[in-house]
Amino acid sequence: MSATGTSTTGHERTGVQVVILAAGLGTRLGRPLPKSQTRLRDGRTIMEQQVENLRSVLGEDVPITVVVGFKATVIMEARPDVLFAYNELFDSTNTSKSLLRALTTSHPGGVLWMNGDVVFDPRVLQHVLPWLQRDETFVCVNTAAVGEEEVKYTVDAEGFVRELSKTVVGGLGEAVGINYVSGADKQVLIEELGACAATDYFERGLETAIERGVRIVPVDVSRFDVVEVDFEDDLVRADSIDADHLRLGGGPAAG
Repeated sequence: MSATGTSTTGHERTGVQVVILAAGLGTRLGRPLPKSQTRLRDGRTIMEQQVENLRSVLGEDVPITVVVGFKATVIMEARPDVLFAYNELFDSTNTSKSLLRALTTSHPGGVLWMNGDVVFDPRVLQHVLPWLQRDETFVCVNTAAVGEEEVKYTVDAEGFVRELSKTVVGGLGEAVGINYVSGADKQVLIEELGACAATDYFERGLETAIERGVRIVPVDVSRFDVVEVDFEDDLVRADSIDADHLRLGGGPAAG
């Protein structure tokens, strides 16, 4: 099915399906609602800008599943236009189990997923289209910063991701919370997420999938605005992004 008003969409070209992980408590931000429902300066919630970005690049009909948990009905009432998966153990599990829930209920083929607190320039999605079209597993990274509390990565001799965690020493950059698993690699990742501890982040499943031969491309998106909103100062940074960079068609050419 074609997106309204378009002849060829990103979704039609890639067959991609999308998952947004939004089950967490969001205690570090200290708001009464799930982080995905935090309002940005432009009036949209974080999730509203995510869904708008996804549809603007991948097509209005791109399948989007949101994993909910904490105050699930708040998100479900706000987004009746998407699908949902429920992590009933949201208060005792981490993103490895939320992603596992989504992948096990996904359709055949690759899955693009993102954390529910990521504010990003939609040109990030345009930039990764070649990898989506080739169905190659990747993580989006920012090589301009290596924060101590962020998920960092290193690469092997061929340039694929070797390590991916908050404890990486000598990291080359940060993972920004937007990732893709190919159709060919998805079953291995499902098995590794299943083997993860309840409190593991999904990056642990990616690391152990690498040990089983999965090759993950680090895709540099440093030139685009991407902010994961964990703390109040992150929200300030997200709100400082030029409004033209949060909607498709704004700002300078991606290059």
